[in-house]
Parts: sequence; C-alpha cells; structure tokens
Amino acid sequence: MSGGPAVRISIESSCEKQVQEVGLDGLETYVPPLSMSQNLAKLAQRIDFSQGSDSEENGVDSEPRDGEWGKQEPEEEEVKFQPSLWPWDSVRNNLRSSLTEMCVLYDVLSVVKEKKYMALDPVSQDPTAGKTPQVFQLMSKKKSLATAAQLLLKGAEKLSKSVAENQENRRQRDFNTELLRLRSQWKLRKVGDKILGDLSYRSAGSLFPHHGTFEVIKNTDIDLDKKIPEDYCPLDVQIPSDLEGSAYIKVSIQKQSPDIGDLGTVNLFRRPQKNKPGTPWHIKLEAAQNVLLCKEIFAQLSREAVQIKSQIPHIVVKNQIISQPFPGLQLSISLCHCTGDKKINRSSPEKPKPDDHLYVLEHNLHQMIREFHKQQLSSVVMPHPASAPFGHKRLRLAGPMAYDKAEISSLQQSEGLLEKIIKQAKHIFLRSRTARTIDCLASRIEDPQIQAHWSNINDVYESSVKVLITSHGYEQICKSIQLQLNIGVEQIRVVHRDGRAITLSHQEQELQDFLLSQVPRLRL
Repeated sequence: MSGGPAVRISIESSCEKQVQEVGLDGLETYVPPLSMSQNLAKLAQRIDFSQGSDSEENGVDSEPRDGEWGKQEPEEEEVKFQPSLWPWDSVRNNLRSSLTEMCVLYDVLSVVKEKKYMALDPVSQDPTAGKTPQVFQLMSKKKSLATAAQLLLKGAEKLSKSVAENQENRRQRDFNTELLRLRSQWKLRKVGDKILGDLSYRSAGSLFPHHGTFEVIKNTDIDLDKKIPEDYCPLDVQIPSDLEGSAYIKVSIQKQSPDIGDLGTVNLFRRPQKNKPGTPWHIKLEAAQNVLLCKEIFAQLSREAVQIKSQIPHIVVKNQIISQPFPGLQLSISLCHCTGDKKINRSSPEKPKPDDHLYVLEHNLHQMIREFHKQQLSSVVMPHPASAPFGHKRLRLAGPMAYDKAEISSLQQSEGLLEKIIKQAKHIFLRSRTARTIDCLASRIEDPQIQAHWSNINDVYESSVKVLITSHGYEQICKSIQLQLNIGVEQIRVVHRDGRAITLSHQEQELQDFLLSQVPRLRL
C-alpha cells in the first residue's frame, strides 16, 4: 500500500529441486542443492549492516534501504560469478567499517567529556564596551513604563465605557416591561390603538358616576443620544384634568362664622406635599385615584346634606359643607383640591393659623366609604318568596305578632355618612370639652386634688374617664370620691361608686357645677 510502511513477507523455498535441463528424451536434470556451509554463506551475504533495529517502525527510512537492498543484489550475483572470493569477505568488510565508526564515535565523546584533550577558554572582552550608560537605562525604563501605563489606561477606559453602557441599558427600561408592571397593578384594556385604564372603585362597589379613565402613552420627550436622566421612564399616563394634583377632606369644628359668604375655596390647601418613592406613573395614578375618592366622599356628603331634614338645615357652599352640631359651633367639611397650577404669592406672608383639622374624622370618612362599597358589592339578591320580602319571619306574619309600620320603618332606616360623621364630631367635641373642664378645675383647685384617668379602650361614639377627688393627709384613702364619666354624643352619664347615675347635658357650665358640688362633700 502506498499510504503505509512496506510490509516484509518471508517466503520459504519449496522442497522441490530446481530443474536445470530437460533432455530430448524427457529426462530432467536437477540443480544439486547447496550444502550447509554454502547456504550459511548465502544468508550471511544478505545481511544489511546499515539497517537499524527500528527499521520496521520508521517507514520513511525503509524506502532508501530498500534501494540499498536492491543495490546489493548485483553484488550477490557478483559473488555467485566470482567463486574465487571468500564467501565471508563482505561480512568482514561491513564489520570492519562498523568498528571504525564506533571508534570514531568513542573518540568524539572522549574529547567532549574529558578536558585533557581539548580546553575551551573564554575570550576576554572590553568591560566598558558591554556597559550601557545610566541615562539610556533610565530612558528605556521610562519608555517601557509609559507603554505599560498606556495599556492600563486603555483597559480602564474600556471598563468605564462598559460600566456606563450597562448603567444606561439598565435605565433604558423597555416600554413593554413597564406596561407589564402597570398591568399587574392597574386595570387596563385596549380600545382600538389606545390603551386605557380604570381609576374608579366600581369593581369594589362604588356607585360614583365619574368614568375615571386614563390613557397609557409612550414617553418620547427624551433624546436618546444624550445622557439619560435617572428618573427617566419610557411609559407615561394621561389622566383627566379634573383628577390632576392632590386632594383631601378637611374636617374641623370651629366657632360659627358670622358671614356665610366668607366661606369657600380660598387658601384651603395647607397640607405640605411630600415626594413619595416610586415610579412617576404609579405616583400620578395613586394621587388621581385619591382625588377621585375624595370627590366621591364629598358628593355623597353633599347629597345627604340636601336630602336630610333637620331642625337646623345643613348648608352646602361651593366645596364646603356646614353643619351645626351644638349652638354656637359649626362642623365644616371641605374638599381641598390643589392642581399645582396656581403660584403662591410669598411677598405678603400670612400668619400661620393653628391646624384645626381633625385627622381622625378624615380617616373615619375613608373607612366608612369603603364599608359602603363593601356593602354594595356584597348585596347579592338571595332566594326570597315571591309574595313577600326576604327578611325576618315576623315581616311576613299577620296578626298581633307581626311588625307594625313603625318597627318596619325603623328596620329599614340606615344612617348615612353625614349623620355618622356629625355624631362622631359631637362626641369628639364633647370629650375635648370635658377634658378641658377637668384640667381647668384641677389646676385651679389645689385641695382637694382632682385626677382623671382616661380609658384607652373607647368607641367612636362613647368614651369613659374615671375622676378621683382626694384630699391630703393620712386619711386620704377614706376621704376620696370616685366618679365614672361616660361621655356619649349629646350627654354625659355620671356613675357614682354606689351605683347612682346622673345624666348631664353637653353644657360646659353644668359639668363644672357638678364637679364643684362634689368638693364640699369631701371636706365634710
């Protein structure tokens, strides 16, 4: 095969003798076989002394040796045709040449290994010729340092560019990603080629007619070639103009205003606006939804103020509802809405007014409107009889055990937001007046001492305080008066230690006279 090394095959001669001549009579004359010595001499002549032991492994070296083997064939023929030569002459010549080569190799190794035959002395050089001046050394070091510094600067520049690109890619949030986040938090729908969202509380049970729809748009106001600001967002929302800005419900109890025309929307918004953390669209939508809820609360209160019939009618002026819980006092509920368009003139600063806003009542308004939503959402029509309303069994009974008209009307009546908030405002005002009266008497009268212990567990319509009147001395435990004051909506119920109960009105003077009447009893 041409691709691999040559493979040698040993072929033995057949045992038959070679035919030398065939006579006319057909008699064959055979060549006499070689003797043992002749056969040994023939084989010795075929030995190739130039071939190594690893000739079979190196196929490259085998090709020229094959040529040598072919060259030795005419020598073999010459041996055959020169019977006068000694048969071992070629073997002797090859052994002699091999011995000569071995002797030469031994001499070369001896000369190289042992120094007595040949010595190698170093050539003397000029010491000044090999030294480089110090200036050139410094210049070469400076050049190498400059090259290294340049490489380091290039690497640092590439690293800074990659970090800047990563930061910009992180800031360049995709529009679809932001839209997915918006969809996970707000209700969205696609109308044509627009994406609209819902801000209203209709899904929570609200009946407010405002649509509360906002539109999702893509923010294209920024130039991508310039540096992107940190607060950049690829998504923006457009909300209705009447829901922009911020709003809250202000509830306050103040003295009755002599002129109703002075009331209105002037300088009602005094609450400082705080920057909330989060995405711009989320902050904007939360503020718009809060404005919508405040408008719903004020609309509900305005509708109830017009519908409720009371001895002193409620007044609705612009964005303010005025009620009179007690004589000489008025409860003001205002819708404070700031759009941020009006600029505040600070050239003539006004005197800061005390904050009379009742945050508890504002919180209660939000809580009550959410309870109203929950009631509307859970008012599922249950299976009921076809001929009678679904409810208590006595509503469908006839005879003396059935409900009368007054009882049925009392069951169907339910208080609105305005009535509840007025009752809570009455209770808060009566409680604050009671606390002020007790503190005033305690600071004015030194003996006996008046102590008030307010209960932490109260109701929106009722709270309690324990008043302890004691005198100085070793008989302090014996000479003490303990009163329990249960403060309601329009009256105060006083319970003595022995269980006697007295009802007081909301008048401050009546409570003060009652407490002063207890002091002589203690002295006696």
